[in-house]
Amino acid sequence: MIRSLLLFVLLSISLPSMAIQADTSAYQFQRLKINGLLAERSAKFGQYDLSLNARTGIFGLQTKNDLRNSNEILRGIILSDNNIFRELKVLMNYKDQEVQQVQSNASSTNKRIEAYMLTIKKLQQQNDELKAQTAQVAEKKDTSTYLIIVLSVIIVGWGIYSLSRVRRNA
Repeated sequence: MIRSLLLFVLLSISLPSMAIQADTSAYQFQRLKINGLLAERSAKFGQYDLSLNARTGIFGLQTKNDLRNSNEILRGIILSDNNIFRELKVLMNYKDQEVQQVQSNASSTNKRIEAYMLTIKKLQQQNDELKAQTAQVAEKKDTSTYLIIVLSVIIVGWGIYSLSRVRRNA
């Protein structure tokens, strides 16, 4: 019985920690994904900077194709930024979920502690009541013992008195 109870307690403690580890690994994966997107954006920005300096036209001027290429790279940067914002939102949702989980764990822990304190208080009151009852029983036992002794002395005294009276009369 105790082993099964101990096993149940250990399993109930380990399940939330497994969930936290899964959340943490998802959070870490999301961070790595965002870091990859940021590196990709940085590379695109470097390409954009190079495309702005590219001058393939006559007399070293930029051509229409150079401007289109720069605009396409800039459009790619904007799309990367949108992806980064979307992934950051997911990351923040993970963080919010983690905070809510910590708050709910703290709340449930506080409730359990309060329940334990209430149980301890009830048990202490029961213990005090049992001590008082034990003292009353001991007091009644002492009173009963004294009463039995007194009655025994009276009966023995009456018996001796009756016996001596019978012997005197005989």
